[in-house]
Amino acid sequence: MSAYFSRKILIGVVTGTLLSSAVASVFALDPGNLLDSQGNPVLTTRPDECVKTPNTPNLPAKPYRICGDIVDRDFDGIFDDEDVCPDNSRQEISRGVEKSGPRKGCPVDGDNDGVPDYRDDCSRNTPLEVSKGVDARGCPRDSDQDGVPDYKDMCPGTPFGIEINVDGCAVIIQPKAPTVLSGDVAFAFNKADLSEPGQQALQELLHNAGGADLINSLTVVGYTDSTGPEEYNLKLSQKRATSVGNYFVSQGVSSSKISEEGMGEENPIAPNNTKDGRRANRRVEITVTRYNKIDR
Repeated sequence: MSAYFSRKILIGVVTGTLLSSAVASVFALDPGNLLDSQGNPVLTTRPDECVKTPNTPNLPAKPYRICGDIVDRDFDGIFDDEDVCPDNSRQEISRGVEKSGPRKGCPVDGDNDGVPDYRDDCSRNTPLEVSKGVDARGCPRDSDQDGVPDYKDMCPGTPFGIEINVDGCAVIIQPKAPTVLSGDVAFAFNKADLSEPGQQALQELLHNAGGADLINSLTVVGYTDSTGPEEYNLKLSQKRATSVGNYFVSQGVSSSKISEEGMGEENPIAPNNTKDGRRANRRVEITVTRYNKIDR
C-alpha cells in the first residue's frame, strides 16, 4: 500500500473520530457552567447567558433551563425537567397535556378513567360510570356484552345472546305447568333405569326448551302409586327422579341447575283404587325455566 493511501486512511479515521466527538458533545449536557456557592449557574451581564469556564467544570453535569441545557423535546409546552412524559407524540398532545400535578406533561385524561382523551371515545364519563372500569376505548365496561354497562348491571354474568331487562338480568320464561312423564313409559316395572322411549321424551323436552345452554333451572319430582310399602315407594321415586336428572346432565345441562326429589305416594292426581288411576300416579313431573334467546 502506498504512503499516499495510508495517509488518506489515517486522515479519514481521525476525521470520523472528531465528527463523532462533535456530535456527541451536541447531545451531551454542557459541563462548563460556572456555579456559585449555592450550586446555581453564574450569569453574565447579558440576559439569560451563563458564565462558561473549562477550569471549574460543572461535574457531574447539572442541566439548567436558564443556560439552555433543558429543552422541551416533544414541544408540549412543558420543559423536560418537569415533564413526566417528555416524549409525547403529536397525537398524544393533540387533546392537550396536564399542566400541573403528578402527571404534568402527560396527555390529559379529563374523566380520570385511565384512558387519555386523545384516544377516549367516552371522555366525559362520570365517576359512577368509571367505578366498574372502562374498556380500551375509554367507555364503561360491559363484561357480559348484554348492552348494560357493568356499573348499572345487576346481573353482570348474564349468558350472551339472551333477552334481558333494564337491570341487565335475564328474562326467565316460566312454564304454565310441569311436563308429566309417565312412569310406565319411562321406566320398566319396578325399575329406575330410563327406557328408550323415556330418553326420547326427555330429548324432545330439551329441544323444545332451546337446548342445554338456555336452561335456567330444571326441577324433577318423582311419584308412585300407593301399591307397596310407603318407604319403598319413596326410595323408588327418588331413584327415578335422579335417573332423569342424570340424563339431562349427560345432555349438557349443568348439574348445578338441576334439583331432584322423590315424593313417593304423595300428591296423587287420580284415585289409587283403579288401574287407570294408579297408572296416572306413577309419574315424573319436570319443570323447566329457560332463557329467551334473541339475536344481538
